Amino acid sequence: MEFSIVISIVLVTCGISFSLGWYLNSRSGQNKISSAREQARKVMIDAEKEAETLKREKLLEVKDEWYQKKKEFDGDVQSKRTKLQAQEKAIEVREENIDRKVELLGKKEREQGILKRNLDEQSKGLGARQSELERLIQEENIRLERASGLSHDEAKRILMDNLANEARSEAAHMLKDIRDKSRDEAKREAQKLVIQAIQRTAADHSVETTVSVLNIQSDEMKGRIIGREGRNIRAFEAATGVDVIVDDTPEAVILSAFDPFRREVARLSLERLIADGRIHPARIEEVVEKVRNELEEEVLKIGENTLLEVGLHGAHNEIVRLVGRMKYRSSYGQNMLQHSIEVAFLTGMMASELRLDANLAKRAGLFHDIGKCVDKSLEGPHALLGYEIAKKYGEHPIVANAIGSHHDDIPMESPIAPLVQAADAISGARPGARRESVEGYIKRLEKLEAFAQSFHGVAKTYAIQAGREVRVVVEQDKVDDAMADQLSHDISAKIQAEMEYPGQIKVTVIREYRSVSYAK
Repeated sequence: MEFSIVISIVLVTCGISFSLGWYLNSRSGQNKISSAREQARKVMIDAEKEAETLKREKLLEVKDEWYQKKKEFDGDVQSKRTKLQAQEKAIEVREENIDRKVELLGKKEREQGILKRNLDEQSKGLGARQSELERLIQEENIRLERASGLSHDEAKRILMDNLANEARSEAAHMLKDIRDKSRDEAKREAQKLVIQAIQRTAADHSVETTVSVLNIQSDEMKGRIIGREGRNIRAFEAATGVDVIVDDTPEAVILSAFDPFRREVARLSLERLIADGRIHPARIEEVVEKVRNELEEEVLKIGENTLLEVGLHGAHNEIVRLVGRMKYRSSYGQNMLQHSIEVAFLTGMMASELRLDANLAKRAGLFHDIGKCVDKSLEGPHALLGYEIAKKYGEHPIVANAIGSHHDDIPMESPIAPLVQAADAISGARPGARRESVEGYIKRLEKLEAFAQSFHGVAKTYAIQAGREVRVVVEQDKVDDAMADQLSHDISAKIQAEMEYPGQIKVTVIREYRSVSYAK
């Protein structure tokens, strides 16, 4: 009985506990749902507030942007309105001016009509007076003819002869005075003009030499330059046409040649060979050819820079190249490029003083000696050669004539021609500018090479050893060994018969056969 009561109490207690747990759990779920709903409501309220705020901000931005656009539009409209008003005012002013001009023109037309009527009336009166005057003069002439016994034509002829003789005598005296005065003034002005040009163009001069000294690092390099049994130095001299002097001078090698272009090729080539370290005949020929090509390109650049320095442009490339080659030419020991630049400036200054075309004058002065830089195959005075080159490459006729006439080879056709001649004489006459002996020496060596070159089968000729030896390189397929021996005898005989020279000249004929093949 007690056990059943206990079980009943336990069951009741469990039921109460279960009911209480279920109730509490139900209340907790409702609270969570309520809390979630409250949070959701708050999130919605916050989202609505944020959306409202964002909406207001965007509306404000749109309003600001609209206001800014409206302001810009109003500004543009106002600016255009202002311009239109200004244009309207200008048009109104122009209309007023046109109205005034029309009124003024009408007034002038009326005044001109009045003047024309007055002039017509005066012309009629003058015509009547002129007729009356001619009648009176005719009657007076008839009375004079009767009184003098001479006809009108005879009296007129006698009077005109007397007047002509008197005028001729007075004109002769006046012309003599004018000539004397002009001659004196022209002499003074010419002296003043030349002196001013000389003073404004003060240039240094140095006589060109025929040797270049190349410094080397050590005397050991001299042996490598000479090579085994002298093969390197012989190959170098044959390739460049320059005499290489290797003596006891410490750390120096001397290059001797009358042609500055060859000497410069030799100097640059030897510098590169020494820097490279590979010195043998094949390498020597390769370097010399490369340096010669590079120097030809440098010659064109020198010509272009010279034209820029003088202030000229528009010259043909061949003329520019000849101007560049002047740097490696000399005349009586004077560098031709410096001489030509000086002549150009002198001619331009004198032309400016005389109110002539200064550009044409400078052009003629710069190009006046280009005939000295042409190939040796062209014969004739350098002035005429330069004249033909200038005509061929489209230079102005005044420039061409000044080039051809600066040594009186052709008549002068413009005032610029004597200016070029005078400037050439001024430049050459400066103290220390020229040296006659060097020019004669160069001409003798050029003539020596030309004699050797005139024979059949000769490829190249080089005058070396200061003109004491000429080396002749022949074409191996045209000249055999026996002919080479005879050729050296013929050349020496021609030199002996047709040239004057001190001492003796050695003629060396070189015939070389080469067989080339390539391994691929």
